[in-house]
Amino acid sequence: MGTQSCRHAVAKTVLLKKIYKILFHSFGPQKWWPAQTPFEVMVGAILVQNTNWNNTKRAIDQIKSRHLLTPKKLSTLRLKTLASLIRPAGYFNVKAKRLKNFLAFFVDRYGAQVRKMKARDCKQLRRELLDVNGIGEETADSMLLYALNKPFFVVDAYTRRIFSRHSLIKKDASYQEIQAMLMAHLGKDVSLFNEYHALIVRLAKEFCRTKPLCEQCPLKSLKSI
Repeated sequence: MGTQSCRHAVAKTVLLKKIYKILFHSFGPQKWWPAQTPFEVMVGAILVQNTNWNNTKRAIDQIKSRHLLTPKKLSTLRLKTLASLIRPAGYFNVKAKRLKNFLAFFVDRYGAQVRKMKARDCKQLRRELLDVNGIGEETADSMLLYALNKPFFVVDAYTRRIFSRHSLIKKDASYQEIQAMLMAHLGKDVSLFNEYHALIVRLAKEFCRTKPLCEQCPLKSLKSI
């Protein structure tokens, strides 16, 4: 790596860490992902696809109200019944199939035991999750980070928006490129990844919107690299 490239890499690391410090100071700990068990996190990661968390919570609450939030009970439900339960999350027929696919994988491959998943090599486990129909990179990484404490930075539309606006990534960068960049500069810190991503979501919702509120943004004084 040349001197100029090295300096650029150092500057990127500094900026990423500074963004985190500013956001944490501004918003405080986000206590994300809100769930009582790792299994609930994994179910929520599927249900939150293409919707907001409030809708997801309503769907999970419906499952809980019927005492069905266990791998065994959900996997034995008829597809139509499951779809009806998760209706508040939207795209309920599609998501019911995706949830069924995951449940089959979880039960057949790991005996519905989170500890067995946690013991699996993280890269191999990620490949296995991505092989499950209906689980993409963001969903898989959400499960890995928030449910299983595996060091994968979750990349979403908010991550792309904020970091491209600060010239840390190109607008057309792939998921893998963004994730690799973040993990290269931030190390493999599960707690940091967890909090950082939650803070990004908070920033994007309140300030870094499609039409950004730059003058009120906590990051307004930062200079892009």
